[in-house]
Amino acid sequence: MSKKQTGLMERFANWATAATGSSGAFLLAAGVVVLWAMCGPVFKYSETWQLVINTSTTIITFLMVFLIQKAQNKDSKAVHLKLNELVAAMEGASNRMVNIEDLSEHELEQIHKYYVKLSQLAKSEDNLGCTHTIDAANFNHQHKSQRTKTNTDKINESKNKRAESNGAN
Repeated sequence: MSKKQTGLMERFANWATAATGSSGAFLLAAGVVVLWAMCGPVFKYSETWQLVINTSTTIITFLMVFLIQKAQNKDSKAVHLKLNELVAAMEGASNRMVNIEDLSEHELEQIHKYYVKLSQLAKSEDNLGCTHTIDAANFNHQHKSQRTKTNTDKINESKNKRAESNGAN
């Protein structure tokens, strides 16, 4: 991505975010407050003197909320895209996790509960290198269910054979 493609507002927002998050900006703000406080006796601590700091801080705070939210949205999107790339590129990772942030709160809670179960399963493992994914857990569950069904069928078949051989005697 080239910087030429960014608009004036985008460039200003990036500059303002960097500038207001700097040590210099903090020192400037602190200096303004100290200067304002020192002017109190000159203006006899009048309502106008108080109104200056109240109005200016209110306006600055109002504008900063939107600037901070824009920066946070951009950073959040960049982090999600990087994570999506890692999930998509990693063999064995569940691709269902790509764009998971677009799910509803209820769907996220269901996945959270599932990962709590996986965490409990991982804690019960003796092998620290053992990993579990949603797909692996589903496979293990299906495999275990099939094995249990097969064992149950064999036990029932054995019982039936014994019953037949006892009935033949």
